Amino acid sequence: YQKFFRRYYYLAGMTGTAREVGRELWGVYGLPVITVPSHRPSRRKKCADQIYPDEQKKMANLLARVAALHAEGRPVLIGTRSVESSERISAHLRTAGLVHRVLNAHQDRQEAEIIKQAGLNGQITVATNMAGRGTDICLPEAVKALGGLHIICTERHDSSRVDRQLFGRCGRQGDPGTYEYITSFEDHLLNGFKDKKLFWVFETLAAGNTSIRKWPAIIYVKWVQKLTERRHYRLRWNLMKFDENMESAIAFSGEKE
Repeated sequence: YQKFFRRYYYLAGMTGTAREVGRELWGVYGLPVITVPSHRPSRRKKCADQIYPDEQKKMANLLARVAALHAEGRPVLIGTRSVESSERISAHLRTAGLVHRVLNAHQDRQEAEIIKQAGLNGQITVATNMAGRGTDICLPEAVKALGGLHIICTERHDSSRVDRQLFGRCGRQGDPGTYEYITSFEDHLLNGFKDKKLFWVFETLAAGNTSIRKWPAIIYVKWVQKLTERRHYRLRWNLMKFDENMESAIAFSGEKE
């Protein structure tokens, strides 16, 4: 869509995650990124990353984590990569007897009501990365006293910006909030990056219960995410150059767009 947006005489935008793509915004649109200070100091806190060898162990630890937070009375928002993933996690929650609500492409009409209740005591919500994005989840004072909304990302996305947009649903307007990753080596992001020997080492390290033994695997997953981001950036850049070359080749008269 670069060519379409570049047709405007005046172009600007606002997003909470422009910092990571500042270079691309300048190179494509000639737009600098300016950081606006938050209205209130952020109280959002990150918990230690959790990574497991397979989907089964990830799901077992995810359910245990959600159950513990639910017992404390804290609301939990579980972020998923796709509608299919949200439905799968919902089925596991039902099996575990954890009452929850799902927010994905199938609940468009109920979206506002689901978001309204997502911050209530003990509420569990499963949402895709697009559903309900950019809206405030209001918290009662009792929930704020417990630590606010807790967000769990069940898969790292192709772009870290999408992860930040998910985590940005907690700790808004100075409210307290916490977030964490609970992922596995079988997640979609790692497809195409699975070296058997390397993964054997990581799986051995991940067998422990301390984050210190998992840090090599976590660094590797972050590297894969950055590599994927750069790949997608090159695709967008090459598409823009292709459009420019095509425009130059067929522009027999008049000014270029």
